[in-house]
Amino acid sequence: MPAAPLFGRRLTRGLWVLLILLCWEGLARLSASAFVIAAPSQILHYSATHADLLWRAFLTTLWAAARGFFWGNLAGVTLALVAVLLPRSERLLSTLALLVFCLPLVATGPILRVLYGPGDGPQVTLAALAVYYTTFLPVLVGLRAVPQGWRDLVRSYGRGGLTLLREVRLPAALPYAVAGLQIAAPAAFLGAMVGEFTGAERGLGVLTVRAMRALDLPATWSIAVIAAGASVAAFSTIGALGRRLDLAPPEVLLAAPVARARNRWEGPAHAALATLAVLMLWQGTMDAFGLPPFFAKRPGDVWDYLVTDAAARARLWDALAETLSMAVPGYLCGLAAGAGLAMLLVLAPRLSAATLPLAIALRSVPIVATAPLIVWALGRGGAGTVTVVAMMIFFPTLVACRHGLARTPRAVLDVFAVYAASPLRRLLGAQLAAMLPAFFASARMAIPAAILAVTTAEWLATGRGIGALMATVASTSDYNMLWSAITLIGLAAVLAHALVFALERWVLARTNPEQLIR
Repeated sequence: MPAAPLFGRRLTRGLWVLLILLCWEGLARLSASAFVIAAPSQILHYSATHADLLWRAFLTTLWAAARGFFWGNLAGVTLALVAVLLPRSERLLSTLALLVFCLPLVATGPILRVLYGPGDGPQVTLAALAVYYTTFLPVLVGLRAVPQGWRDLVRSYGRGGLTLLREVRLPAALPYAVAGLQIAAPAAFLGAMVGEFTGAERGLGVLTVRAMRALDLPATWSIAVIAAGASVAAFSTIGALGRRLDLAPPEVLLAAPVARARNRWEGPAHAALATLAVLMLWQGTMDAFGLPPFFAKRPGDVWDYLVTDAAARARLWDALAETLSMAVPGYLCGLAAGAGLAMLLVLAPRLSAATLPLAIALRSVPIVATAPLIVWALGRGGAGTVTVVAMMIFFPTLVACRHGLARTPRAVLDVFAVYAASPLRRLLGAQLAAMLPAFFASARMAIPAAILAVTTAEWLATGRGIGALMATVASTSDYNMLWSAITLIGLAAVLAHALVFALERWVLARTNPEQLIR
């Protein structure tokens, strides 16, 4: 690559960074009385004067996040391999993986703290839970993204499924795995910090709690910047490794092909089987480890509690309604903003240099640090919580939609070029249809992110909704209410996923019929 263009791009990028820092400093100085934004100079001063404390806390969180990243990704890859080698298990495994991924970290953290006791077990486990699904789904897609001709070739030599896996499927899945690992890196750091919120003694999460309670704005922003820097570094390092290995970008970033049911009863049958498997796994795990019924509630305990206690049931429904009233608008706004910016960058590519680094930085800041700041800025009403949810969803949607737009077939674009179509006409006539599979994939993946964002905002800032309820009952050891809240929010997430999946099938059947497996 010529040195002059490379230097010019780096200079442009550096000037953009400098401009952002200057604007940030000026905005913080102008709004000093609002107690929302810390200036870069304040952040730098706090970081320099508390360098030892921040460094020790950072290493503690990083070690927990790294182990959770390893174990979570190992679990995701293993589940994907089992689903491919045993095709009949794929739907059941996918449903179970989704259900566990949708469990709110705000609620599972206190339970894990009771199970593990002192130590960093909850941090590692929550980091693993935050990343395994983001690896499972792309790797599963990659393992299945093998042309039929290659499969026939392997069979023609008399080789079986293991040879196909080793020689064809695994190399094909590697680019997808890299994409999944990039998405998982910030999530692991977030999971570790949430685990530290539940009673850890050290780590950036502990410092965040102390800073928020003391209303120490420079400390809160310093921790957020450190966490964002670590996440961006991990995101960039994994991407650079993929480029170093000369991996071709994956054809589809997150979405598996949309399978058509063989009959009208197949979908309900799989749902019933998955529900039964979840209940058996829940009950069996509690009994196998001999967990005390006081805090380890079984499915029967939750059912009895919801059926017999009308006051508790009403309290749960009210809290869930409050949470959904914030989560749904934020979810839709985040999807619209991500897809809208992706299409805008197609029409105006020069904006990418300024917007993409900022978008990555915003996504990498842990929600446990940004939620209180946003709510402080916008108030404890609906605007702050909706904004927190939208920010959590915006970046993954942007990345997925840009990827989908870039996958528009060249032959189709050439047809539009022959007729001298405008960029807008090309976008609406060809690229939008190519973006839809990636958009719906991000819409499905965004459901757990929306739950995490809204429950975190309720927990740390607003004091309303099911997030605040779970935090309150966890502190008072009301485990019947806690497990019931976990069950309801998990069911709501699975139902939302099913609705988005049904809408995806309906839209793709009319705009992208080749996405269906016939």
